[in-house]
Amino acid sequence: MQYGPPVDVWAIGCVFAELLSGVPLWPGKSDVDQLYLIRKTLGDLIPRHQQVFSTNQYFSGVKIPDPEDMEPLELKFPNISYPALGLLKGCLHMDPAARLTCEQLLQHPYFDSIREIRDLAKYDKPTRKTLRQNPKHLPGFQNLPQLTGSSILPALDNKKYYYNTKKLNYHFPNI
Repeated sequence: MQYGPPVDVWAIGCVFAELLSGVPLWPGKSDVDQLYLIRKTLGDLIPRHQQVFSTNQYFSGVKIPDPEDMEPLELKFPNISYPALGLLKGCLHMDPAARLTCEQLLQHPYFDSIREIRDLAKYDKPTRKTLRQNPKHLPGFQNLPQLTGSSILPALDNKKYYYNTKKLNYHFPNI
């Protein structure tokens, strides 16, 4: 199995689902339990994934139970918008080749309102001074909970927070 953008898109879908509901999408108690919950939502594994599972010595002699009842994304998220459901489904296709690409995600209708705000901001762009004086110019600011007596803080002196970051060179293994 190759790690690549489709794995990241799957992760985006899982995080998005958790942001929508406040709980993990598939909170399995084990690897097999998690695969069972995924099957219960999305259906059978694709043949390539079944083959990887069956040849993994860690799962030797183990079978993923067949779900009695299916619980598709539409049932798990009955109150989300059609664009949100579409984004979720686009990220969580069982077949990595069928998942939306990152470019497609950025153009997804779910983000239309953000693009509209961005486009409007091009023509009516408040200055930093205006934002500090009246933070309500920030999109969505009115909906954010505020701490008592808080205001938008000035930028911190960044130099002390970025000490030696150029020396860090993380390398992650290929999976």
